[in-house]
Amino acid sequence: MVTVLDHPLITHKLTYMRMEETGHKDFRENLDEIASLMAYEVCRDLPLKDVHITTPMGPCDTKILGTEVILVPILRAGMGLVNGIMDLIPTAKVGFMGLYRNEETLEPVEYFAKFPKEISEGVVLVLDPMLATGGSAIAAVTKVKERGAKNIKMVCLVGAPEGVKAFTEAHPDVDLYLAALDDHLNDIGYIVPGLGDAGDRIYGTK
Repeated sequence: MVTVLDHPLITHKLTYMRMEETGHKDFRENLDEIASLMAYEVCRDLPLKDVHITTPMGPCDTKILGTEVILVPILRAGMGLVNGIMDLIPTAKVGFMGLYRNEETLEPVEYFAKFPKEISEGVVLVLDPMLATGGSAIAAVTKVKERGAKNIKMVCLVGAPEGVKAFTEAHPDVDLYLAALDDHLNDIGYIVPGLGDAGDRIYGTK
């Protein structure tokens, strides 16, 4: 399932991120805020478990989260989504997937991977701001599946139709969440209109 979260607050903040003149400080702050807003919808179906507690007014039967939430950012740009989600879910654990895109073939190359031991039991959110060709997202989800993950969600900021098609065909069992679905990829594999290179804009690099 593909879900585009076109909430007015998300769209408003994403517009400022798209602007060429937005500096890395404001870019990061808006990304944190969008990640938190997206997390509400992404986590809508997290499993709960029953608990019995005592309030100041007496006993209460209620519920708490019944599973570990594991964030797996695709380095480096995926780290930009971590803080905003952890503001909402501070108990979340974080794994790491290091992939870079070969600029000639546009294919992902793995250089680092480390995951919490609970990855096979928890809900895994794979994070990457941009879903362009889909290659990195497909590879990252494949890797977490190989480690035993069964409940996986892919969370991206901006996607291109080409990447969405490739991802959903490769992983039809994984829900995909976007803040925006853009028009197309250009001839060097960047999303148009997009927002440029997310990693460079998050960290102020060129």
